[in-house]
Order: sequence, then C-alpha cells, then structure tokens
Amino acid sequence: MSMLSVKNLGISFGGLRAVDSVSINIEKGELYGLIGPNGAGKTTIFNLLTGVYKPDTGIIELDGKNITGKSTMDINNEGIARTFQNIRLFKNMSVLDNVKVGLHNQYKYPTFAGILRLPSYFKTEKAMNEKAIEILKVFDLDEEKDIMAANLPYGKQRKLEIARALGTNPKLLLLDEPAAGMNPKETDELMDTIRLIRNKFNVTILLIEHDMKLVSGICEKIFVLNFGTKLANGEPKEVLNNPEVIKAYLGE
Repeated sequence: MSMLSVKNLGISFGGLRAVDSVSINIEKGELYGLIGPNGAGKTTIFNLLTGVYKPDTGIIELDGKNITGKSTMDINNEGIARTFQNIRLFKNMSVLDNVKVGLHNQYKYPTFAGILRLPSYFKTEKAMNEKAIEILKVFDLDEEKDIMAANLPYGKQRKLEIARALGTNPKLLLLDEPAAGMNPKETDELMDTIRLIRNKFNVTILLIEHDMKLVSGICEKIFVLNFGTKLANGEPKEVLNNPEVIKAYLGE
C-alpha cells in the first residue's frame, strides 16, 4: 500500500486550471522530489495535500485513508506535516518552544492542570522538553535551545522549521524548497540531514526543490510538473535526461 496516493487531483482558480488530473503514488519510506518551472503548480499541490485548498476533483489517500477535503488540522493529525518556501517560525519564541509547538498534538494535559500547575502539568512539560531536545540534537540545535528563533542564522532557521514539523510525528513530511537561500556547504549538510531524518524518524518525504544537485542526490523518484500537469515521472537519471524536462525546466 502506498503511503500517499493521489488520483486525478485538480483545482481551478478563476477559470485557470492550476492543477489538472495529477496522479502520484509514493511508497512508504521513499524520498520523492516534485520539480517544475516557476508557476507549474508545485506549491498548489502541497496546499491541496495539507488542506489549505480543497480540490475540485480527485482523491487524496494517506496510508490507505481518504483525507480529501479535510481541514489542515485534521490532515496534520492524520500524519502530514510541512515546511514552507518562506520560513514560518515563531520568531519571538525560543528554539525549544518552537519544537514544542509541534509536539502539542501528542502531549496533552487538562487546561486546569496547566493553570493550577498540577503534577500532571510538570510531568507532561518534562516529557515534551526531553522529546524536543532529542529532535533538536538531530539538527545540532540542542545547544541553542534557549535562543530566540529570530536570532538563529538563516540556515539554522531552515533546520528548525523541519525540526518543528517532525515534532508532530508525521508519516509524510512535505518540504517546500528546503535549500532555498542556502550556500553550497549548507545544502550539502541539508542533504545529509534529510537522509538521516528519513531513516531515524521512519518518515516518507516529498520535497519541492530547484537545487538539482540536491534533487538528484537524494531523491529516489522525481515527478515533473509543468502547467499543472505531469510532464515526467521516474528515477532521477531517467527524468533529468528527458528532453522535454530539459526544455521545460532547465531552459536548454
């Protein structure tokens, strides 16, 4: 059974067909790339998968369960988490607290326990802190747990956003241009980190990316989108040598 099964997905905005009859199957544990020219509909697909938009047509199944049209919160609870092309951290909160936000769908205590500071509150907070630090260690951010997120260097802010998404314990992690704005050294480190989190957290990963070195270096399958429709789909070597992909995406 596929971790993600998308069948004939489509949506229109003001008469413009932004995504049209897109079907994707991603197996559990795969590292899958979604690429295409600017405006091809990549982020629109992410928004459809996460409930930001509701599709006009098609079915979205996660681990065999139909999640089509569910709310963003419900979809996150079902097991999809994401990052964004433009970083969306709680910049006036600490690094640790950003990850704890992600953990709140797993660690709960009654409101009155928090207000009255009952033992159950402190027990839950301790467990959340330990889990958050465990996640931060994967990204070498545990020593900076008390720093405000806004004060982290850009590359570390990118990593923190991924760490926060992992805090929700997703089955499927969507990364929207995780290498955007990174220098080559940071990109190489990110490639290693993505491989590590796939294995350590047993998570399936779908990423949008323009850095072809990253895409070809870590993705096992690539789906190419152009004008909202499938242009190509397959293993990196096959897809990236496809003349139609070169023409549409690489501009050659």
